[in-house]
Amino acid sequence: MKSKILFAAWLLSALSATAQTNDPIIMTINGENVTRSEFEYSYNKNNTEGVIDKKSVKDYIPLFIDYKLKVDAAKAAKLDTLTSFKKEFLGYRDQQVRPSFINDADVEAEARKIYRETQQRIDSTGGLIKPAHILFMARQRDPQAKWDEAQQRADSVYNVLLHGGNFAELAKKYSQDPGSAKKGGELGWLQKGALVKEFEDAAYSMKKGDISKPVKTPFGYHIIKLEDKRMFFPYDSVKADIHRFIEQRGLREMIINQKLDSLAKANPGTKGEDFVDKRLAEMEQKDPNLKYLVQEYHDGLLLYEISNRTVWDKAAKDEAGLEAFFKKNKKNYKWDAPRFKGIAYHVKKQADVENVKNAVKGQPFNKWADVLRKEFNSDSVQIRVEKGIFKLGDNALVDHEIFKKDTTAKTNPKYPIDAVYGKVIKAPQEMDDVRGLVVADYQEALEKKWMEGLRRKATIKVYDDVVDTVNKH
Repeated sequence: MKSKILFAAWLLSALSATAQTNDPIIMTINGENVTRSEFEYSYNKNNTEGVIDKKSVKDYIPLFIDYKLKVDAAKAAKLDTLTSFKKEFLGYRDQQVRPSFINDADVEAEARKIYRETQQRIDSTGGLIKPAHILFMARQRDPQAKWDEAQQRADSVYNVLLHGGNFAELAKKYSQDPGSAKKGGELGWLQKGALVKEFEDAAYSMKKGDISKPVKTPFGYHIIKLEDKRMFFPYDSVKADIHRFIEQRGLREMIINQKLDSLAKANPGTKGEDFVDKRLAEMEQKDPNLKYLVQEYHDGLLLYEISNRTVWDKAAKDEAGLEAFFKKNKKNYKWDAPRFKGIAYHVKKQADVENVKNAVKGQPFNKWADVLRKEFNSDSVQIRVEKGIFKLGDNALVDHEIFKKDTTAKTNPKYPIDAVYGKVIKAPQEMDDVRGLVVADYQEALEKKWMEGLRRKATIKVYDDVVDTVNKH
């Protein structure tokens, strides 16, 4: 007995060692093991052929660790408990998993169900008719003289038909329904309810080949020819249309919901979501890449949210921080040539050249656009303005007027008078002069400080012997 126990323990140990050898631990981050396969998935996906900044395995390791530390920070901040996060992640998970609950047989069963219901509804109301008509239009609000004229014309054409006239040719010539007229009056196969009652009552009472006397409807007078009538079409002839209908209306999702509801009812105490989770685990067991794909999306959502809160959005909105960062690093924002800080503008009348200058004079530069909009363009567009910090080559009018280059600005006939107003500056005077650059640099500084803090608190162990086997096993 003892030998059997020892043998079982030895076997279990051997199996464990085999599994570990097949997918060894490549690093441990804050007590969480990362397998080689997970690292390989991330590395290979982000370093495919054609990637501009392709990394070696060893160069990619710090980037991967930073990624993991940020995700851990997001989890520590409980961002994975947010309703918005759960909704978006579960939506992605469902895209991967829910289609596995449906197969071709399920779709075919739904198609046949739709067919039976449609067939029963149509056949119980008289089947299908294939009418053609010649319309002599008169609207309900038209005077009686218009209706009398339409009836006279209808009677005249009907008389021609009685004496052997060709219905299709007469429809093309006289019908005031342009859509059907060019097809000889044909309306195609129709079911009860598709046309106005007066037309349908007449058409459904006719036999194949019959031509009616003029029929009055709210649209005028119709001469109707019943080209054919029948019960609903055989399944095979409409199968493709029904399957198209299922796809276009998103009925696959309805079928999946029905299957999940059935599973939940057959297993008291469970919900449809439980079976989606179970199916995902089964699929991930068979396909590790799917497991890492879903995890990547999960962690990517967390990474975006924590980065936005800690770096991107924070930097963009932290005006005091941006100003302080600019002042501290002002020497980094020198220009290689002067810039023109001002406006190039186009007006309809000469007096507005000075009026524009007077409107913005003494106002903060970042308020100029609002001032001009309120003063000149609140009711109608009186002036056109390009505002900014222009370097040589940015604006032909500025190049000509300020930098004294031999350029010709494109004129607008509606605003024929061109002018500029502002000043030439040799270097940025305030943070707004280089806001985009400052925001980007401030974000980079915040991220660096954030990562330094995360790494100081982190416990990281990388197994170099496993690193050497990446993509080589």
